[in-house]
Amino acid sequence: MMKIIIKKPIISEKATAASEKLNRFTFVVDKKANKIEIKNAVEKLYSVHIKDVRTMTYGGGKSSVKYTNRGIVEQPNNPWKKAIVTVADGETIDLFTNF
Repeated sequence: MMKIIIKKPIISEKATAASEKLNRFTFVVDKKANKIEIKNAVEKLYSVHIKDVRTMTYGGGKSSVKYTNRGIVEQPNNPWKKAIVTVADGETIDLFTNF
């Protein structure tokens, strides 16, 4: 069974500016994927050469507090992982037509 590594691109003002100026593209990836798997998945999916991969993990801590009839209940955040991929010079990824 093949696991899905690249879940979706992140399209925000900061990510779009980085893609235009620095040739860096941001994706939500599988929490268990490492940098080599992310690099291979992006190269295969978009047919580009990758220079650098940076990853960050978010969430998992206690976030929201609910006041219920059983007392105060804390809910954990949903953990997720973000990857910032730097593409080789002269190449680009068109996120608006591929997904």
